[in-house]
Amino acid sequence: MINRVILVGRLTRDPELKYTPNGVAVSNFTLAVNRPFSNQQGEREADFVNCVVWRKQAENVANFLKKGSLAGVDGRLQTRSYENNEGRRVFVTEIVAESVQFLEPKNASGNQGGGRGNEFYGGNQGPMNDGGGFNQNQGRNPSRLNDDPFSNDGKPIDISDDDLPF
Repeated sequence: MINRVILVGRLTRDPELKYTPNGVAVSNFTLAVNRPFSNQQGEREADFVNCVVWRKQAENVANFLKKGSLAGVDGRLQTRSYENNEGRRVFVTEIVAESVQFLEPKNASGNQGGGRGNEFYGGNQGPMNDGGGFNQNQGRNPSRLNDDPFSNDGKPIDISDDDLPF
């Protein structure tokens, strides 16, 4: 069976960080994901998807994302229920994120795109068996993070014929 969800959208509010009684970090946020079609008035509608992340990546999400941030979420769909204060059964459907990718530079505003993302993993994936965060830009020179070797800065590109694969 397959239960895999991949979403890209903007946070509708700042992430909410809490800790369980055992000290495990958990962060909740809502992602606004545009639908691929327009309604009868020609406007694009969005779905608002609740997401939850755990452990170190929850702390990273709370520290580095804010309302309007563009983020990619890879995880699974989960439905759970509980009884509210009035004794009624409440059902909750949410995405349990296994990885969250930050798709904008840290200092970008909500409506600007581009830049390189930072990806943080949690759970028992890859080299991160302790559920900690991994920043793919760690150890790099921060002043070179936005240097794009393929950007067109108006200068001719000097490529040798030996460098071409054909």
